[in-house]
Amino acid sequence: PEGRGRPERDPFLDNAKFLLIVLVVIGHTWPMGLVEGSRTVKAGYLWISAFHMPAFILLSGYFSRGFTARPAQLRKLVAGVLVPYLVFEVLYSAVEAAAWGKPFRLTLTEPTFVCWFLAALFVWRLTVPLWRVIPWPVPVAALVSLAAGTSTMGYDLALPRVLMFLPWFVLGLALRPAHFARLRESRVLRWCAAPVLVAGGAAAYAVAPGTDVHWLWMSYGQAGLGVSILPYLLVRLGLFAVAALMTGAFLALVPRRTRWLAGLGAVTLYPYLLHGLLTSAAHAYGWDAPLRPLGPFGAALLTACGAAVAVLLSTAPVRRLARPLIEPPVPGLNRSRRRESSPGTSEPRTA
Repeated sequence: PEGRGRPERDPFLDNAKFLLIVLVVIGHTWPMGLVEGSRTVKAGYLWISAFHMPAFILLSGYFSRGFTARPAQLRKLVAGVLVPYLVFEVLYSAVEAAAWGKPFRLTLTEPTFVCWFLAALFVWRLTVPLWRVIPWPVPVAALVSLAAGTSTMGYDLALPRVLMFLPWFVLGLALRPAHFARLRESRVLRWCAAPVLVAGGAAAYAVAPGTDVHWLWMSYGQAGLGVSILPYLLVRLGLFAVAALMTGAFLALVPRRTRWLAGLGAVTLYPYLLHGLLTSAAHAYGWDAPLRPLGPFGAALLTACGAAVAVLLSTAPVRRLARPLIEPPVPGLNRSRRRESSPGTSEPRTA
């Protein structure tokens, strides 16, 4: 329930969040064998990966604008991000052990599968007060991202992704409601949006045969990708531009008043954390193997399955069952929930 005096949620932002989560789930339902086996499927994978995480991280930054590290906000951050991270690290490690036949190995400092986003969000949100005092925060974050890609680092706390995706979070912090309003209300921008996304798909198809998908994961730097520094920096700058154009185009086309979709977008943490358990087990048991020879048709079937899974995992019955895992009761951290969730804290409700 909404606290007294809280402004209503903006359905546009919730619609955008849910559509992005659907893209995340779809991307994880496509096995790499299918992606690399078909130029069309690989182009679709590149198209999705070019903007869906930058856009989702940008919205996460926007929702973090009010974070000032007050005790109430820190308690909410620990209860809502850190504790689910610890819970799902155990669950994902157990699934890997059971489905893939690996020894059970719990490495809390090295995020497993989708858990990297929780680790990154925890770190990013703690740095919000810092970005308020840094001049030119977005260019500085971009420089940090590029420098990280030319450095050698381990995967502790998903550090490569934390640093290389950082500009999108900082850009979200810099955005204001007027920026989203312009995307929604400008007919010119909305008319240009579809051609931009179509052009992105055509470009993805053109470059698919010779493109390494790892460029878009932000898990590998220049050394891991096997290129020299200058080409690496030029490609990364190009990826920044492509992601910015496609993110803007996507947001311009997001429905503005679709209430049922917005209801699903208000609970995106559920499909995000739960779907990985299903896809990891499914890939381990080879349920997608019969679809691999079907190429684009097999990808279309998996796409429909992924969208259906995203909707299913957002429904009220699933949320009731999974709530103890995703919103676990933590003594001392879950108290005064209504009083702590006032407007302008960690998640602005309108845009």
